[in-house]
Amino acid sequence: MKCRHCMAELSLSLLDLGSAPPSNAYLTEATLHAPEKWFPLRVLVCQKCWLAQTEDFSRASELFSADYAYFSATSSSWLAHAERSVNAMAERFALNAESFVVEVAANDGYLLQYVKARKIPCMGIEPTASTAAAAREKGIDIVESFFGVGLADELSARGKKADVMVANNVLAHVPDINDFTAGFSRMLKPLGAAAFEFPHLLNLVASGQFDTVYHEHYSYLSLLTIKGIFEDNGLTVFDVEELPTHGGSLRVFACKTDARQHHVKQDSLARIDRVLKKEIDAGINTAAFYQGFQAKAESIKNEFADFLLAAKKQDKKVAAYGAAAKGNTLLNFAGIRPDLLAFVVDRSLSKQGKFLPGSRIPIVSEQRLRVERPDYIVIFPWNIKNEIMTQLSYAAAWGARFVTAVPRLEIA
Repeated sequence: MKCRHCMAELSLSLLDLGSAPPSNAYLTEATLHAPEKWFPLRVLVCQKCWLAQTEDFSRASELFSADYAYFSATSSSWLAHAERSVNAMAERFALNAESFVVEVAANDGYLLQYVKARKIPCMGIEPTASTAAAAREKGIDIVESFFGVGLADELSARGKKADVMVANNVLAHVPDINDFTAGFSRMLKPLGAAAFEFPHLLNLVASGQFDTVYHEHYSYLSLLTIKGIFEDNGLTVFDVEELPTHGGSLRVFACKTDARQHHVKQDSLARIDRVLKKEIDAGINTAAFYQGFQAKAESIKNEFADFLLAAKKQDKKVAAYGAAAKGNTLLNFAGIRPDLLAFVVDRSLSKQGKFLPGSRIPIVSEQRLRVERPDYIVIFPWNIKNEIMTQLSYAAAWGARFVTAVPRLEIA
């Protein structure tokens, strides 16, 4: 396999999880009785540009289908993060009724609803029909398509150049990262700016966050790597922020290369240097940094499986909360089935009544918790565990305990 960015041959392995179905390919009662597609799930690292990337076995259209079930607005903490982000960008870039904001991967309008509320003209780009429909219900203009140079040129020709473009948690999801990033340089106004958020590879490796690896994530990113990718595609990084979201993320600001001086400030350059130094000091551009991650993932998996087996022997009832993609990675790597984990609760109506891919564990409404009263509740989206524990605080009445498996088994 060759690197998706620089085309160098790949040989350095970060992680091999065997095989798994796409993590968001939830099963229905009908498809439950049919075969599932499983694909190898392996991450390799380019030793030229240091882009970590999954082996390419499935097309994007197979992963991001019309009934895609991930809706961003189901998390209150994520909505609060989106609103803060909009307020900060509106101030920083002096956005007003004469501006134009575009979000790529707008999902269900979770972020653009706050742009719209400020009466700033905006548009979303979203390829999945289910989430695009939800955004339109909020009154948001949506272009239902995958983003790249072709769409950027088409929209630009129609006068849809942007003052600000936003791309939250989508850089990892694009198979052609060069075409995707080049699209931003084509669609921004001359002095426009783009903000990209993505989980930080440095934290993923350091904290053993192997469950964030799944087929929908084609890339795992550092500032060092993304800086080079942007520069090769007409963009320049002018600021970076470290965020606590998704187990530790970066928000990278970029602009057209010849607009750099318009945006750069001394403190922003210092932030870029600080994050790059942190990555280099950790050895992110050396093979040694990636070695040992496989053993860490296997240790986490074994510890989780041992917990479920011990609970089974003690006649304890175990359920889970959050039909999240990361949970599916963990369950399928560990080989867990409904005999060890009875059901998973999810607030999303689009997931309820379905079954997790691979493990085939049923997804139910929260009411099932109150009826079944499990002894343990495993929280799969550990990045919002405090939000979930607060939401489910009533479970303390029957003595339920909360469990997270990553980065280590913890029982609260």
